[in-house]
Amino acid sequence: MLVHLKKLDPLIVLIVLAVIIAVIAPARGTFAEIFSIATKVGIAFLFFLYGARLSTRQALDGVKNWKLHLTILAFTFALYPLVGVLLRPLTAFIPEDLYLGILYLTLVPSTVQSSVAFTSIAGGNVAGAIVSASASNLAGVVLTPLLVMGLMGAGDGIHIDSGVFVEISLLLLFPFILGQLLRKWVKNIAASKATKIVDRGSIAMVVYSAFSAGVVGGVWSRMGVWEVIFLVAFAAALVAFMLWLTRVISARLGFARADVIAIEFCGSKKSLATGLPMASVIFAADGAQLGLLILPLMIYHQVQLMICSWLAARYGREADRQKVS
Repeated sequence: MLVHLKKLDPLIVLIVLAVIIAVIAPARGTFAEIFSIATKVGIAFLFFLYGARLSTRQALDGVKNWKLHLTILAFTFALYPLVGVLLRPLTAFIPEDLYLGILYLTLVPSTVQSSVAFTSIAGGNVAGAIVSASASNLAGVVLTPLLVMGLMGAGDGIHIDSGVFVEISLLLLFPFILGQLLRKWVKNIAASKATKIVDRGSIAMVVYSAFSAGVVGGVWSRMGVWEVIFLVAFAAALVAFMLWLTRVISARLGFARADVIAIEFCGSKKSLATGLPMASVIFAADGAQLGLLILPLMIYHQVQLMICSWLAARYGREADRQKVS
């Protein structure tokens, strides 16, 4: 038993522990607010380390890789929504609200922090992942509501908070640029195990915070057992399919291994951190159904983290073996 435990990836262990702790002792009240701030500080520090670890040349190459960014945006806002529309026959087996939640999850932007963290662990193009994932969230501020209006019939009353741009800049881009500016003095720290510790720790913090919010909000208690089981199985199948599809298509388009990894992790994921605030605004007039609409995204978010953590660790081990050989 101990041998098997030692073989488990530390990130998977951290995620499972975060879920268990969230169920037993979810973050509430003042502690939840403080923990949310601490999570944002951790994410900002992580992107500072990413900026300090990358050479300026690598960072500029990441910005210039337009083919990579367009490919990831196409997966996020074209292919994913198409999959969501094609899944409409599921309404023959599940409630309409549940399907609408599934459709909504296909319309939100990609994750930023975890996409970049997994790309880093897997030995992929980190600079490209940072730019692409950030661009996905910026584009999502406009594209997600438009897609909701067109595919879900949300109608009028959609309001876009311009503060999203400020938050993304302060939380992700500014720390990254600061890391670039201070790279001369902190690059050795960023190149050490510090970055790996921070990226895995910040993912665990995001999982705990998100799962706690669901527990406190009573979202999980509103669903039947079979519906939750269905959503977990569906999420696992969709994550696996999109990981496979992004890898196959990007490889056939001629991308290098590092870019394929970035496309796979950025193009296959959906952001809970961005999707939930958007849902609270877009569906504000229908608050009673909001819990059901966001539940598929919440479950999908947890499942994608677990599957991608395993996959990133596997890619990382493969990269390490290639370096040794």
